[in-house]
Amino acid sequence: MSDNTPKEQNSIPTSKVERSAKFVKTGFKIGGNYIKHYSKKLFNPEMDKSELNEDNAADIYESLSELKGSALKVAQMLSMDKNLLPQAYTDKFSQSQYNAPPLSGPLIVQTFKKYFGKTPDKIYDKFNVRSSNAASIGQVHQAELNGKLLAVKIQYPGVGDSISSDLKLVKPFAFRMLGMSEKELDIYMREVEERLLEETDYELEVRRSIEFSTACANLDNVVFPEYYPELSSKRIITMDWLEGKHLREFLQTNPSQQLRNTIGQALWDFYNFQQHELRAVHADPHPGNFMITSENKLGIIDFGCIKEMPEDFYYPFFSLTSTGLMDNREETIKAFRQLEMIHPNDTPAQIEFYYTMYRQMIGLFAKPYITDHFDFGQTAFFEELYGFGEKVSKMPEFKQARGVKHFIYVNRTNFGLYNILHELKAEVKTDTFKPHVLEQFV
Repeated sequence: MSDNTPKEQNSIPTSKVERSAKFVKTGFKIGGNYIKHYSKKLFNPEMDKSELNEDNAADIYESLSELKGSALKVAQMLSMDKNLLPQAYTDKFSQSQYNAPPLSGPLIVQTFKKYFGKTPDKIYDKFNVRSSNAASIGQVHQAELNGKLLAVKIQYPGVGDSISSDLKLVKPFAFRMLGMSEKELDIYMREVEERLLEETDYELEVRRSIEFSTACANLDNVVFPEYYPELSSKRIITMDWLEGKHLREFLQTNPSQQLRNTIGQALWDFYNFQQHELRAVHADPHPGNFMITSENKLGIIDFGCIKEMPEDFYYPFFSLTSTGLMDNREETIKAFRQLEMIHPNDTPAQIEFYYTMYRQMIGLFAKPYITDHFDFGQTAFFEELYGFGEKVSKMPEFKQARGVKHFIYVNRTNFGLYNILHELKAEVKTDTFKPHVLEQFV
């Protein structure tokens, strides 16, 4: 066993008091980091905030990974949103995608007794008490039944019950790290809370997994595990064990361009089929949710987070990405109003400003949709995208809440997809599932 294997955890703070105490302690540590930073700055005025950010990120991550659940999930989400956080946070928080400390055997057995009234060895022929991987909301164990290899996902105790109180505790940290306005942060947190409540309901996840894997069954080079509702409960999911490599492991094998394109195409089709045909999408595109199987197919192993897109969001947003609508100023402004990117009481100067900025922003985002092929390996596109995001994040005009809440997960999904395709350096045929569009808006 290597030295960097995460240490097992024997208990999770589940009560509000215990969880609050953990945050308060972290708050003190961060306060100490600020004092340390400013005393050093007295002697070295040139010093930037990178060391402070690293210290804060390490302390916040340590406390979130012990608390698990929504607190850690928010860190994971923020790490994917490259424009929101300083690099030190992004680097540290992205660890939560792979290696949160796992729970010990007795805690696992306790969870089975609670939901099935019996221990795992009475349910499966074989059950490995050591987890294969631990993430923010649960961890996965390998089991066997009737000669079939299974993956058993077990949710951490207390995670589902502590979402609302955790998010209240995370709020001051998020406030400090994101610099959002109170109103904007509330919209962000409410939408996160809604998705997390769904994500901790494993019965809902099993139903959706079956529904989505059936709907996507005809896509090329995409495979799904089979799910077993009779061996699942509100906090436990049993599915087939998919053998394969996570994306990062796959890339370390130095795959050919052709193979990277095949996997990239499968990802593009999987996401765009859902967005444009199902109007609901797997909204957790972090690399830990995908496997590349030995047959070089894309395995999808987690349907916990699904974002549904209502028509009054879908049409104005996707119509802007792929038609001549952007050339029609009046209709574009109508679409922006429907998406609450331009507000009713904006002055003519503000309307002009937001129209110009959002047109540029969506124009950038839409580049892959405009041609029938797109090379996600090119760095220029991503430099432009992040450069623009960086510029916007520093503008006072964007400190107030703009845009309907649906943007939070739809942006996260699409930028997450773009990032994975960039890591794959994949060239993709982008006209396989095209957006449905309108040319006019009320």
